[in-house]
Amino acid sequence: MNAKVAVITGGGSGIGKAAGLALVAEGWTTIFCGRRRDRLEKAVSDAQGPGRALAIVCDVTDEAQVDELFGQVERDLGRVDLLFNNAGMGARGATIDEMPVALWRQVVDVNLTGSFLCARAAFALMRRQSPQGGRIINNGSISAYAPRPGSAAYTATKHAITGLTKTLALDGRPFDIACGQIDIGNAATELASAMADGVPQANGTIMAEPLMDVQRVADAVRYMAGLPLDANVLFLTVMATKMPFVGRG
Repeated sequence: MNAKVAVITGGGSGIGKAAGLALVAEGWTTIFCGRRRDRLEKAVSDAQGPGRALAIVCDVTDEAQVDELFGQVERDLGRVDLLFNNAGMGARGATIDEMPVALWRQVVDVNLTGSFLCARAAFALMRRQSPQGGRIINNGSISAYAPRPGSAAYTATKHAITGLTKTLALDGRPFDIACGQIDIGNAATELASAMADGVPQANGTIMAEPLMDVQRVADAVRYMAGLPLDANVLFLTVMATKMPFVGRG
């Protein structure tokens, strides 16, 4: 009960799993959340260290499930010290006129509304728990600053996450709730595997892009999470050194 408690959404694979494993290794009690129980249980079984790893199935787009998730955390563990708002999805590249409205709504629902619902529930618990306070880390993206071709839905949600981060960082001050954003470029995960095969560039070409080990992202999340609440990393960019971002386009 003395360990700090973290909730990781999208915790069954990729960045979420890597960050969760890093926190368990640091001694955190870490809740891996996602929609697929088999992946969550595999993440829990892979965890090693002095911390605890727990799996809770939750669809972040479902308000009732999100509220139940944080209700269960409060009942079983008493508090939450960290939310890593990591769950997200991409979409097949297309110009806006080729994008189905249903797909737009799905991306917004997962990437933006899901982050809002989880931040809302975590903020409320952090505000009422004793001692008060905690930290929220939102997974932005390099696309929060510079879009890729054909990414209207994804890029719009990641720009919106930046606004959510800034607002939470401001509104959380009276309650010792810090909020920061990690913007990631080309971490080697299942979601980013296409980068190595070649992806569209702004000049119309297709080019393979360098990837970085996802552990670099986990290390960055662990650093942000470990700060005392009187300090905050508001924005942190971690990326494959040679990927096309600076000078993109």
